[in-house]
Amino acid sequence: MRLKIHKEGKKILLTLFAVMVLINVIAFQYVDSQVVFGLLLGVTSVAYVLISTFFRNPRRYAVQPKDTQVFSGVDGKVVVIEAVTEPEYFHAPMRQISVFMSPANVHVTRYPVSGVVEYSQYHPGKKRVAWSPKSSLENERTTVVIRNATLGRILYRQVAGAMARRIVNYATVGQHVGRGADSGFIKFGSRLDVFVPLDFKVCVSLGEKVRGGETVLAEIVEKEEGKEEE
Repeated sequence: MRLKIHKEGKKILLTLFAVMVLINVIAFQYVDSQVVFGLLLGVTSVAYVLISTFFRNPRRYAVQPKDTQVFSGVDGKVVVIEAVTEPEYFHAPMRQISVFMSPANVHVTRYPVSGVVEYSQYHPGKKRVAWSPKSSLENERTTVVIRNATLGRILYRQVAGAMARRIVNYATVGQHVGRGADSGFIKFGSRLDVFVPLDFKVCVSLGEKVRGGETVLAEIVEKEEGKEEE
């Protein structure tokens, strides 16, 4: 299967490819040992392939998605599920579900729900390790709120980690977005925090591996017929 590269990686990979070709051409001209040249060629080739896979952008399709569900915006491992007071937008108790991405994960950020972007704000910050509880408030981050007709307002936050050097956010206020579509990219290690109302049912557990655009993080608890509130 052909590896699809995210647009955020194309310029970087083109520049890196040119540099590696130049290094190997110079080495071919001036290195007498074929063993040394072969080793250099092998190392640079493997490094290029590994960096290319970091920028991969696989297609993702949720199986029978529902309007009542909030999906993971990234690939990674669930590291936080807790009730917190969201301090930036809601200023109220919310359920935080955080997914940590290692450098080996796909780093595309996807919209967790469809709707209209009501808030999009970038914050410069520190470079703490992304799994640290303080990283959500102190690290470089971008906060986005989407208003969905069924789910209400859902907030997600891109958080840069110790290795991350740039957060890319495509969400602009007033924009209509679709669940699972690319919403940005975080380069080299990070996490994504999603905030949902406390009465939503959490559909993942701590330590669980999730896939952006496919795994349901939380959903509205549907009332059974005959048990609606009076």
